[in-house]
Amino acid sequence: MSDKRIDVELVKKEYGKMLAYNQQINLDETVKVNENFFIGKQWEGVQANGLPQPVFNFLKRVVLFTVASITTDNIKMQASPLAVDPNTAALKDAAEVVNRDFAQLFEFNDIAAIMREYMRNAAVDGDGCTYTYWDAEMETGQKRKGGIRTEILGNTQVGFGNPSERSVQKQPYILIEKRWMTDELKEYAHEQKCPDVDNIKPDTENHDIDDYKRQDGMTTVILRLWKDKKTRTVWACECTENVMIRKPWDTKLKRYPVTWLNWDYVRDSYHGAAMVTGLIPNQIYINKMYAMVMISTMTTAFPKVVYDRTRVGKWNNAVGAAIGIQGGDVNSVAKIMDPAHIDPQINQMIQLVVEQTQTFQGATSVAMGDTRPDNTSAIIALQRAAATPQEITKQNLYRSIEDLGRIYLDFMAANYGTRDVKLALPADVEPEIMQFAQIEPTEERIVAFNYAELRNIPMSLKLDVGASSYWSEQASMQTLDNLLMQNKITLRQYLERLPDGYIPMRQELITEIKSMEQQAMAANAPAPSDEEIVPESMEVHGGAGYGELQRAINETGEIPA
Repeated sequence: MSDKRIDVELVKKEYGKMLAYNQQINLDETVKVNENFFIGKQWEGVQANGLPQPVFNFLKRVVLFTVASITTDNIKMQASPLAVDPNTAALKDAAEVVNRDFAQLFEFNDIAAIMREYMRNAAVDGDGCTYTYWDAEMETGQKRKGGIRTEILGNTQVGFGNPSERSVQKQPYILIEKRWMTDELKEYAHEQKCPDVDNIKPDTENHDIDDYKRQDGMTTVILRLWKDKKTRTVWACECTENVMIRKPWDTKLKRYPVTWLNWDYVRDSYHGAAMVTGLIPNQIYINKMYAMVMISTMTTAFPKVVYDRTRVGKWNNAVGAAIGIQGGDVNSVAKIMDPAHIDPQINQMIQLVVEQTQTFQGATSVAMGDTRPDNTSAIIALQRAAATPQEITKQNLYRSIEDLGRIYLDFMAANYGTRDVKLALPADVEPEIMQFAQIEPTEERIVAFNYAELRNIPMSLKLDVGASSYWSEQASMQTLDNLLMQNKITLRQYLERLPDGYIPMRQELITEIKSMEQQAMAANAPAPSDEEIVPESMEVHGGAGYGELQRAINETGEIPA
């Protein structure tokens, strides 16, 4: 059991503190304004004073360019044993199993798409957050069901117990706010054997919910996570404003299943500063400048005709129409007024503001491909220089993905149990042994692996994340190709060192090459003499008899000297 009494009133009080802190730093309004400006709703709350309301959303281009630059690298998670003797078979097998599971989880959860949304939320809202949970009903193709799922959360949905600490794992507790359809929530409560299902009400009947969150048929549910001091595991409970939907239970995890990323840090706060926040004043200036230019062109940009009404009763603008006058000189009847000229400095100022804003964010014209490639080397150098300020944010992203990998590893140890996994055949397995043990010369073998042992075996896992993993693999392939072409290594040595996934049925091919090598060695070796096979002192009888040699072999297992 948990070492602290957790009830609805405690969670409600903590949730109130979370909302109060968000209101204190004006988080909800900041996120709302940033989201509006990002999607193009840029005149809400801005004093237009009768001006046109054009939107020239250069802000979105800068944000998407920056996010794309950070998340375009190939991400690959690799686990490797860090024990004294990493060549131990148990350590190798465990690392191989975990690496394959990482690849499957990254593909299943579409981590590449999650990374883009993760960084987009950080740039626009100030913080990115992922939440990982256990789906007990997921089909796995084995007897044991259940799998790991990861989703994106908004920063207004998450509250830390210590708002002055950014580190997730150091929090006394974490609150996660979710919105459920009330009818679905009642069904879920029945499944959890909640005795107060009838007391679950929509938020429209509650008075402590913010107005903008009120929707018919929706109920706010708070998930509370905390680390128990006795069990040293993460516990959880779910409740509404007045009902405990699911009583506290032990998740068996050692880490909070949450990752958190600030776009830019704010001292003494777990909420960060968004990239968009600093660009909004520039965006407002650009829109207003364009609006004033527009109204100027609408009112003064077209020529006007001034005529003498005493001589011309009504002016006719029709093409080719004749205009009659009453006496006098025709040249003094009417005059065309030239349109007002817009100062070219206005356009220069607008362009300067846009260019400087993009440059300060690393989105220079060179980096964004808006320049002519007259000098390739110079352009590459400038692109690298422009990407340098983004390295800090990129490394923060890699650290978050490493944290996500450790969370996956924690879920594996806590929930996977014993499952059938595929492992590569040991390199030293000879064809004769495989035939004697009735093992087919396939690429892999299937064994039962107990994932709970990941916490007990003497090993640790290192997670390598980043573009270097992809390029390191390519460099290794190139090196191996060169060694093979120069006859520095054999084909078998090449295949044994080849990274997984490049050649199908690689292990079977290695086994066939071994068999061919042994046959070639046997064909070139001289035939053994009778004295080498059977000693002179040993009597050998032919036929089906049971001679002295056979008895000696059966008793000792060896041919006597």
